[in-house]
Amino acid sequence: MQAAEQCEEEPRPPETLGDVLYPDRGKPVTPEREWVALVRAIAAGEQLALHALYERTHRLVFTLVVRLTGNRETAEELTLDVFHDVWRRALRYDPANGTVLGWIMNQARSRAIDRLRFEQRKKRVDPHPDDGPLLAGGDASVDLMEMKQQQRTLRAAVMGLTPQEREVIEAAFFSGMTHAEIAAHLHQPLGTVKTRIRSGLHKLKFLLAMEPSKL
Repeated sequence: MQAAEQCEEEPRPPETLGDVLYPDRGKPVTPEREWVALVRAIAAGEQLALHALYERTHRLVFTLVVRLTGNRETAEELTLDVFHDVWRRALRYDPANGTVLGWIMNQARSRAIDRLRFEQRKKRVDPHPDDGPLLAGGDASVDLMEMKQQQRTLRAAVMGLTPQEREVIEAAFFSGMTHAEIAAHLHQPLGTVKTRIRSGLHKLKFLLAMEPSKL
């Protein structure tokens, strides 16, 4: 059982950004026209194209975000957000402004930096979070309202998961438990918990992409 769990562990993050963008230089490079064709198909509403793009790039996005935020759970959440952004913004992609991979990674970097800035603002606004929520004027209030709306939308999408996937997703995102804590709480192997979280996030990206106006 332990050997099976170890096989499901995430690979260690690459040492450099070049390793992130070009994880296996021995493989043939995908022509840029194929990347652009995928984005064009996504812009036309083809979910299979989004799935194909996700399969090719989600590990790169996750690795970059986890390096910037230092938090694997946050990186999983933001990776989902990045591909939701790709779905919504595909119509506005212009090849003249850069490659598809560069466009996606810029969105990932922006998401990660925005999250770090929000966390810093939240600490300044509410240095004692255990004392209860503290609402402040300006951007902090707007960010808080947006996060609450996103949470409501995410909860609705979670209902489309299997009971097993929903159980671990709710524990990870709504209860704030780590993967190891979830495994202990549910009396499940750590590898099983991670697999269910990944499959749940994979389904959520499509469920959320169907309702872009609600975010």
